[in-house]
Amino acid sequence: MNALGKLMTPSRVLVLGFAMVILFGALLLTLPLATHDGRGLSFLNALFTATSAVCVTGLVVVDTATTFTGFGQVVIMLMIQVGGLGFMTFATMFAFILKKRITFKERLLLQEALNHVSVEGIVRLFRSVIQISFAIEAIGALILTIRWSFDFGFSKALYYGIFHSVSAFNNAGFDLFGNFSSLTGYVGDPIVNITIMLLIICGGLGFIVLADLLGNKGRTIKLHTKIVVQVSAILILVGAVIIFAIEYANPKTLGPLPLGTKVLAALFQSVSPRTAGFNTINIAGMHETTLLSMIGLMFVGASPGSAGGGIKTTTFISIILSVLSTYRSQPHVVLKGRTLPKDVIQKAWAITTSAAFLIFIIISILSLTERVDLLTVLFEVTSAFGTVGLSLGITPILSEIGKMAIILTMFIGRVGPLTLAFVLSQKRHNGADHIKYPDERIMIG
Repeated sequence: MNALGKLMTPSRVLVLGFAMVILFGALLLTLPLATHDGRGLSFLNALFTATSAVCVTGLVVVDTATTFTGFGQVVIMLMIQVGGLGFMTFATMFAFILKKRITFKERLLLQEALNHVSVEGIVRLFRSVIQISFAIEAIGALILTIRWSFDFGFSKALYYGIFHSVSAFNNAGFDLFGNFSSLTGYVGDPIVNITIMLLIICGGLGFIVLADLLGNKGRTIKLHTKIVVQVSAILILVGAVIIFAIEYANPKTLGPLPLGTKVLAALFQSVSPRTAGFNTINIAGMHETTLLSMIGLMFVGASPGSAGGGIKTTTFISIILSVLSTYRSQPHVVLKGRTLPKDVIQKAWAITTSAAFLIFIIISILSLTERVDLLTVLFEVTSAFGTVGLSLGITPILSEIGKMAIILTMFIGRVGPLTLAFVLSQKRHNGADHIKYPDERIMIG
């Protein structure tokens, strides 16, 4: 038991926990009562859907509204909620309900799950995460319910409001409007657009940032929070300008829309690649330059400790500052009057390099197994890694090998490439860790 305890590090427990939730959800979706045809999904399609839900991605091989019964849809919604907040967060919540003591090991797991720098104050942070998350989802559900009650009647509007609020806040991108249409029917609706965008942004900022912003009682806002908010705002605005400018006259996307709707749609499609996956215009009809810009947004993704994927906003800005410091021959990476530690920069480069290598490998596989062009494959794989869920339409027609490759990509994108690397490697603590060998230069560049 002691040997097993040493092997089950926090990273391994979290990865195993996500895998178990996915497997359990997949088995539920294979049940006859989960689908309208009464046969359930095949195991591979169920595994794909469960992975997409728990990893809050939104890529689907079958249409959620027309394929699944109410039972199947609720299973998907619960998987989104558990996957977005983290299974350890839910386990701790039930421990609180049952009035059980939170052990130090459980606090370590919470620290890993919430991507917090230390175990100090982790239980207090957990409480804030639960309260803030459910409050934001409730507000979003209320607004959407009121809006959709004019279209569907109260009971259906309430169900749709809850489902889409949970899906949007957790950056999942699953919808119930049928025929893979997402929110295209509401492209000009300001209430639906603004509500969904705010839910996506709040979910993508990260729970630590939300707790700092909403629970801050006169204290100085943390540097991490400032950077996350600023970088997120810049990426959204830049993305919106690019989409608006390039797609303005495109008859397949923004072209036929009034000016105000063009602005709203461009802004929405800039927010969505931050790992949400909803769309209000035809993504497949976009120009290639726009798609490349969206691939960049999907690769960066959301922020640390959030429901979103990607390399994360702080990783992105750390890489940019590191490159600029090299250009300027500066010995340190400085951000707003603070020096970023060397291990932070190393981790940022490791995450980015691992992500790029993973995407390259999966693209290579899909290029062999799927008969589609390279840009389409790149878009789909980056969407899976960033747990975004936007698609150019090839997900439902993927081969079995293609589906398994995307499943793996979504899983790694959610748990993080470095976390998975730590899980697969067993660190050995010995004297060699502290040995420094003589320096010798090699030629670079």
